[in-house]
Amino acid sequence: MRHHIIIGNGIAGTTTARHLRKHSSEDRITILSKESDHFFSRTALMYIYMGHMTYNDTKPYEDSFWAKNRIELVRDTVLALDPAAKSLQLENGGALSYDTLTLALGSEPNKWGWPGQDLDGVRGLYSKQDLEYMEQYTAGIASAVVVGGGLIGIEMVEMLMSRGIHTTFLVREDSFWNGVLPAEESAMINEHIVEHHVDLRLKGELDEVLADDHGRARAVRTKGGEEIPCQFVGLTAGVHPNIAFLKDHSVIETNRGILVDELFRTSAPDVYAAGDCVEVREPKPGRRGVEAVWYTGKMHGEYIAATICGHPKPYDPGIWWNSAKFMDIEYQTYGTVLAKCPDDERDFFWRDPEAQRTLRIRYKADGEQVTGFNLFGLRGRHVVCEHWIQRGATLAEVMDELGALNFDPEFYRRFEPAVRQTHGGVSTSSPVQKGLFTKIMRSLQPK
Repeated sequence: MRHHIIIGNGIAGTTTARHLRKHSSEDRITILSKESDHFFSRTALMYIYMGHMTYNDTKPYEDSFWAKNRIELVRDTVLALDPAAKSLQLENGGALSYDTLTLALGSEPNKWGWPGQDLDGVRGLYSKQDLEYMEQYTAGIASAVVVGGGLIGIEMVEMLMSRGIHTTFLVREDSFWNGVLPAEESAMINEHIVEHHVDLRLKGELDEVLADDHGRARAVRTKGGEEIPCQFVGLTAGVHPNIAFLKDHSVIETNRGILVDELFRTSAPDVYAAGDCVEVREPKPGRRGVEAVWYTGKMHGEYIAATICGHPKPYDPGIWWNSAKFMDIEYQTYGTVLAKCPDDERDFFWRDPEAQRTLRIRYKADGEQVTGFNLFGLRGRHVVCEHWIQRGATLAEVMDELGALNFDPEFYRRFEPAVRQTHGGVSTSSPVQKGLFTKIMRSLQPK
């Protein structure tokens, strides 16, 4: 009987444990975490704060699930790792030996050395402890400042605004998330943020957090010299792989993250890595070495468990996709849609004149094969976008088949006629494209 230890009980670590148990009924499996007793959905932290969910609502499995599946849970911190001896030293003084080790260490918020960044009332948002800290230090306050114009930043802004806390949003760039979003979508999100009565400060860069007489944040000073009073400062200027723990272990190679091959093997024997802390040495075309998103962490765990149990398969994450929500606007992206259109590609772009809804289709200048989709305020079918990109559908074909994309709820106003009118094309297919969708779904079923 082998002993498999996983450090980290997020989606990557938990999926590794679950799939190890699926592959092996006899081996011993242990999950180590200092954050929480049980796995919970990290992406739901904001909804706990906003009152939409309780912490128990965010746990996908009953507490009894772990004992039932003979997965041991240890609430502790690893102080030292000895890859040669295959052992871990724990904070409580105990030690554990392993046959395989999976490092699912996650991310941690960036701090860029700002004066005052460690004052009371200054925090990022990643862990359960961060949420508890935010609950404590925002109770009864009147104003806050959020620093950093990314997904976590806008989530924290929405959280604070839900409690009536006046929030200033410092975005260093001249438009929100314009390193990722093309100009039109970025500008629309700027409008949406302001419509929600957020004090959006574009080109607003933090210089210093100022303290009161008790060592708590009382204001921020910007690079422009402006002082903005507040009682809480959210630091959301991105995250980085949580690998400081490994800096003294030269046998485990790191760069931005823990370097792994296509089977998630590290440079140490029988040590694997999964999730946000991973950097794939040779990422597939259209993918990045570090991808700190939920679904890739889940995939990592499945691949690692298969490899450990003798069914190795090289990692292939497929076509990039992601989804998010900007206040009331849902966002989906499929394929590659860079902020700046490459010279050999072109854009079709449609914006609803009556609502904050947009569709961007990126395609090759030569041949018009589609390479990516951005949808804002629309719900598209993942499998349809993926199917179009994989088979190299042309822009004209996509326009003709556009009804298959629509995944909006019943009674929503359909967008296809207006999009086709903008494109100048005429559909030769049925409005809802049921036949095409059925054909696509059949093509994805195992042979």
